[in-house]
Amino acid sequence: ILFFHGFDAEKDLIGSLASMSTSERIKAIQKMRGTMKQKREIRNKVLKEITEKSRRRGTQVSCCTQCLQETAVSFRRFGNTISEYFHLLWVWHKALKIIGAEFGTSVLSYFIFLKWLLNFNIFSFLINFSFITIPQFLAAEPNNLSFTGLELLTGAGYFQQTILYYGFYTNATISKIKNGPSYNMQLAYIFTVGIHFVICFLILLFSMAKSFSRNFINPQAYSVNASKLLCTWDFNITNEKAVRLKQKNLSTQIKEHLTEVNREVVNFSVTQRIARMGVHLLSWFASLGTAVAACAGVYFLSINNLELFMKGHQNDLESQAAMLVLPLVATLLNTFTPFFYSWLGHVERFQTPGQQIYVTIARNIILKISIVGILCYYWLNIVSASESQCWETLVGQDIYRLVLVDFIFCLLGSFFGEFLRRIIGTTICVSLGQPEFDIGRNVLDLIYAQTLTWIGILFSPLLPGIQMIAFAIVFYVKKVSLMRNCQPPRKIWRTAQMTTSFLFLLFCPSFLGVLSVTGVTVWRLKPSEGCGPFRGLSSMYAAVSEWIHTLDNYTAPKWVVWIYHNLITSELFFFILSGIVLIITYLYQQIIQGRKTMTKFLRKQISN
Repeated sequence: ILFFHGFDAEKDLIGSLASMSTSERIKAIQKMRGTMKQKREIRNKVLKEITEKSRRRGTQVSCCTQCLQETAVSFRRFGNTISEYFHLLWVWHKALKIIGAEFGTSVLSYFIFLKWLLNFNIFSFLINFSFITIPQFLAAEPNNLSFTGLELLTGAGYFQQTILYYGFYTNATISKIKNGPSYNMQLAYIFTVGIHFVICFLILLFSMAKSFSRNFINPQAYSVNASKLLCTWDFNITNEKAVRLKQKNLSTQIKEHLTEVNREVVNFSVTQRIARMGVHLLSWFASLGTAVAACAGVYFLSINNLELFMKGHQNDLESQAAMLVLPLVATLLNTFTPFFYSWLGHVERFQTPGQQIYVTIARNIILKISIVGILCYYWLNIVSASESQCWETLVGQDIYRLVLVDFIFCLLGSFFGEFLRRIIGTTICVSLGQPEFDIGRNVLDLIYAQTLTWIGILFSPLLPGIQMIAFAIVFYVKKVSLMRNCQPPRKIWRTAQMTTSFLFLLFCPSFLGVLSVTGVTVWRLKPSEGCGPFRGLSSMYAAVSEWIHTLDNYTAPKWVVWIYHNLITSELFFFILSGIVLIITYLYQQIIQGRKTMTKFLRKQISN
């Protein structure tokens, strides 16, 4: 369809569009050639023509119908306007484009991962707040403790008697209307947490599969350079600043692809290989020894910290402020040890930046997961067996302090690790130059913080909301620090598979470990006698068993009882389910292998 070939042609075009249905008219306008401005003008004229036709019907159309039609047209116009400018409201859309254009996909992958985690925590917060926190408001008792401000750091004092912690939640059935519907807080608490983890499990699997399919088994990967060069440009871009940003972004991506294609493999002599192998072994020995020493220090400090707390007054803020020593030491180890690992990576002199980043990530994940494992052992075996009146709240306070101190050190790391480093490298020691953005260290900081949040959901349901705010602040702080203090990577390299690796690390050591900790807490540990929704029970899971036993006396929900006895508590069901998963995994691997073989064949045919 051609635009504006005369008044009659335009009139005929508008008349034909006005006679179409709404869906057909939208599709016809979308298929037209021209800019968005021209399409909007055509759409507005068509809507005006439809309105005038409805008015010319006169008495055939009632006043009420006419008002409804005008209202519908107004809403449609409003919706179209909102949809046109919705991309402007998309969180960090422009910031991610600028980062990708200036620093390449390697640094961009960190910020995409951070944005994904933020959305993840928004989802977790909404679920917990809707099904656990809001019902608790109806049964909440007044808080008699005074607020001093120190609670923001310690998480104790006034916060002990708030919805922030497990111990504040009631074990009663909430009912505000006599003989009306009731809300079982025990079942709501355990089912909300359980369903939340199931949904998180599915989201992680789907995200990993989608990222893996896009970055590893894309059948069109052999033509990516040609497609980026010939078919990627968006001709609807007319703003000069947007054009320059798009050009720079495409230029960076093409350079990354060409660097990967033209990468040379360096052949070392036997002596050089032995020397490099010795350096690698010494570096791994030093990194593992550092991790073992850090874990031992955290373990002995945590035991002494608990003894200090139990001897003091539990409601004394000064004694509880002393418990900041444990999160401070753990965070200091998690903050400064990765700098040592980064230095080891420079000493080893890897052939590609990707190898150095992956090795640094592996060492950092060993350190951080080991420290988290020691803390979990301390919480589940020592704190849970202590004489504390509510050990679940004590664990929640520990995790709150760890999350808060880690967030503070993350902000301080951007200042001291990047800002001061830039000042030194540009004024005092010019040979150092500006620092590069440490992807491995920053990504592992995110995974560590998210792991703590998942562990703390059972003991502090609103912890995802706190982490959500922290991640939002971290994004803006890291973005400003990156743009002002860091330089682009000296070696341009492509990192299409890095996001997939981040998701895998978040799933395999982190999420699966959290599921193990949550399972032990729910099935094996005895809840506190004087606090929380599961007080008086032998375990948290006993609430579900008692509910199923109650349902046996009713005839209507027999299918729930059948599912519980024949599926959930059946080892045979999980054995069959595991077999099905293994078969699907095997078939999926065969499909991947077939696609890889086909891709290699096509590449060979093209090269020939």
